[in-house]
Amino acid sequence: MRWLLGLLVLCLVAVGGLWVAAGRGTPPALEITKPDRAVGQKADLEVVATSPAGTLTNLNIVLEQHGTETALFSLADPQEASVTDLGDGRTKVVRPIGKTAIPALQEGPATIVVSATRKSLLGLRTLSSRASRDVQVRLAPPAVAVLSTHHYINHGGAEMVIYRATPADVTSGVRVGDIEYPGFPAVGAGITGGDPNLKVAFFALLHNQDLRTPIVAFARDDAGNEATASFIDNVFEKPFKKSQIPIDDRFLQRVVPDILAHSPEVSAPADDLLKGFLVANGEVRRLNAEKITQLTAATAPALLFKGPFIQLGNSKVEASFADDRTYVYEGKAIDRQTHLGFDLARTAHVEILAANDGKVLNASWLGIYGNCVIIDHGMGIASLYGHLSSIDVKVGDSVTRGQVIGRSGATGMAGGDHLHFTMLVHGQPVNPVEWWDSHWISDRIDRKLREAGASSVATGGQPSRPSPRATAGGPRRNKRAGRVQ
Repeated sequence: MRWLLGLLVLCLVAVGGLWVAAGRGTPPALEITKPDRAVGQKADLEVVATSPAGTLTNLNIVLEQHGTETALFSLADPQEASVTDLGDGRTKVVRPIGKTAIPALQEGPATIVVSATRKSLLGLRTLSSRASRDVQVRLAPPAVAVLSTHHYINHGGAEMVIYRATPADVTSGVRVGDIEYPGFPAVGAGITGGDPNLKVAFFALLHNQDLRTPIVAFARDDAGNEATASFIDNVFEKPFKKSQIPIDDRFLQRVVPDILAHSPEVSAPADDLLKGFLVANGEVRRLNAEKITQLTAATAPALLFKGPFIQLGNSKVEASFADDRTYVYEGKAIDRQTHLGFDLARTAHVEILAANDGKVLNASWLGIYGNCVIIDHGMGIASLYGHLSSIDVKVGDSVTRGQVIGRSGATGMAGGDHLHFTMLVHGQPVNPVEWWDSHWISDRIDRKLREAGASSVATGGQPSRPSPRATAGGPRRNKRAGRVQ
């Protein structure tokens, strides 16, 4: 009898141990990845549930607002949701959650609540977890109104707009096709008055965008609600050159090993210079463009430049902006790229001057540009100086218009000593000719700032009325620019 009692005690202890062990299992892990802070007319809900060493027995999602619960999802009733098995016990649930999907949604605070259960060891117990996120429901779109006038843009060129976006904390700017150019508080451009809703944005119609590309000012809140306003008066086509660039073994031997040595992120055969050239001219060029966009994102929220930009004095224009180049080796076309700047040559190792006031963002080797300086001029405007033989500034330096920043050279993808110069709008190359032109600066920038009530024009240009040459027919040519090729 005693041994039976002992056996019973042992069984009870074992069962109790299993019960306790089952209760110590890991419950499902829940993550609400979307929405972040707000829900608008259209929004997505995204939840990831992880159930280690077990299968979910229940997963429920509800939205609580003003004392009312709205069921959004359950395993038994998925409604409009899509369910994806991500592997490793992870399940993702995605469904629309905006006003269009949930008509009962109202302005104001709401809470998304997710609960899940799974069976524990041997199915003895049920393990549960809960997650929630507070969000704001915003159904009214923001507002955007363009205040400046006479907006003309050249193909491959830039423009500026002054607008009001409300409320002040919305994301706003100009969208050209699928590219967005952010706006900056107008106080940074010398417009006083303390209106936090007033913004200034520079933008571009890129050389490879269609002339009919939609251009709108926009204002978008955290909930995805958006308002837009069209404002462009006219778009002007600009002819771009096409040229052939012959390359030979001597050129390949001089430039390819150096570029690839500075580009460890790409792979190219060391014993095939022609393949190495194609990698440098293609992949390295693409990575350089990404790096330039990254560098210029650190722009100042105020205009730093004053007046027109300086062109390399007494220089010969060897290549112009948006030149469609076909590279020819031993009589055969081997590659095609677009030259996005001006090649300016004078004499070897000539002093290179800062085109305008600003702050140095890059002062080192940059792929196909060799030794390269990039200067931020504020509000997304920057200038780039490539192929330098030496650099006399460092990152973080403030420079003034006409200050020596280095000397010309033939580093990177250069056939000879020259300066590759271009202007950038939020990292996108634009035609420098406009920025060299005092009339363009006055018409496109200074006039708008004065009309908006700027007490002093930050760019330092002279007052002028919109000129047909600058607004309707494109930029005036700087007499020192030489022949545009």
